[in-house]
Amino acid sequence: MEFTRLTAVALVEDDEDFRNALNERLSLEGFQVQAFRTADLALKAVTADFPGVVVTDLRMPGMDGRQLLTRLQALDPALPVILITGHGDIAEAVAAMRDGAYDFVAKPFAFDRLHDSLKRAMEKRALVLDNRRLAALSSEAGVELPLLGESRAIRSLRATIAQIADARMDVLIEGDTGVGKEAVARALHNGGRRRPHPFVAVNCGALPDGMVESELFGHELGAFAGALRRRVGYVERAHNGSLFLDEVESMPLTVQVKMLRVLEEREVHPIGANEPRVLDLRVLASAKSDPARAVEEGRLREDLFYRLNVVRLRVPPLKERREDIPLLFAHLLARAPTAPGAHTPPVTDAVRSRLLEADWPGNIRELAHFAQRFALGLEQVDAAQSELDLSLIERVARFEAQVLTDTLSDASGDMVEVQRRLKIPRKTLYDKLARHGLKASAFRTGKSGADKTGPDKSGLD
Repeated sequence: MEFTRLTAVALVEDDEDFRNALNERLSLEGFQVQAFRTADLALKAVTADFPGVVVTDLRMPGMDGRQLLTRLQALDPALPVILITGHGDIAEAVAAMRDGAYDFVAKPFAFDRLHDSLKRAMEKRALVLDNRRLAALSSEAGVELPLLGESRAIRSLRATIAQIADARMDVLIEGDTGVGKEAVARALHNGGRRRPHPFVAVNCGALPDGMVESELFGHELGAFAGALRRRVGYVERAHNGSLFLDEVESMPLTVQVKMLRVLEEREVHPIGANEPRVLDLRVLASAKSDPARAVEEGRLREDLFYRLNVVRLRVPPLKERREDIPLLFAHLLARAPTAPGAHTPPVTDAVRSRLLEADWPGNIRELAHFAQRFALGLEQVDAAQSELDLSLIERVARFEAQVLTDTLSDASGDMVEVQRRLKIPRKTLYDKLARHGLKASAFRTGKSGADKTGPDKSGLD
């Protein structure tokens, strides 16, 4: 997911010569200009989510600039409006800024003054539209949170889940801590015929010592001292549904033998029962580390590993799907509690840099904690402090991302030209763009302002 780069300008000016001259100059600087001779015509073209900035003369016949500002604020209070005024109207322009105008420039003005104001306003507008877009996507999402996103890795995982969701085979899910292995298991369960039936999740590493077999397989009344009533174990509770064994490698080896029988025979024998009970269930298991290595280290029985390893899914860490992080964060932020009477802080450029550049070793769990602290105002992120907190590797990554961004911008997204300027192999360039969540198509605006919408041969769109 790429962040928005805006270039649209709605120019409202009744002086035809001045309007045409400013239109031409803005277009030469890469802005996409829509020029209007009256405020009424501009209002017909500017929508609530207008992807840019409005530049309007203050003094115009009919509806003037302040009246236009009022109408635009009713349409979208976050739409930046820059006023052009004469020296005699500066006091009125200042009053308009108190009413919500973004800035004003007084005639005659140096073009750089307007250009700088437009650049800042575009950045502010991009933040607003990005936040709206991410919030909308997160609210519309119909999949488990860890599976949100459009990165190649997560799209491939979702496709595989859809393909095998209704299969009868068991599945082994592997991935780093916090990546969402249980979410993958739930998606497999909810995507198939077992959805109406129980999904039973068992944290194998948290089962109480001495009670593991009873918790998993159940027991009959009087089966042992203290067995005052019959207990239905986790395995039997999953009958007709799905049993998710989280961190299966942490299960005691003696219990792994009995679990192997459950997998092979599809039956459970509670402690003290005379006969085993036949089950219809699907077993989904996860391993925190490489399960093959757990077998080598003696923590996971080889026969149990091969029995579970019918289909093996790997959940990618956040560092392999950085372009999905903004959407995940927006979704987590929307669900995070805020202080009473407080509003969720805005997602600024400094926050976005933190999201895209941090390694997130705790993955989605760590990102969720960050979102909660941020929503409560406990996570202050500013450009100066974030730079001080960065390691050398992170600072180099930030510098590399900036060089790539600047070169893409200067080359108008022309990948051949970018590769020539940076003097790096084609594959290396594409890998770096993917790592930093950059897409060449976002920079395809030439000096004439024409949008170069040809095919992106980078394969990153």
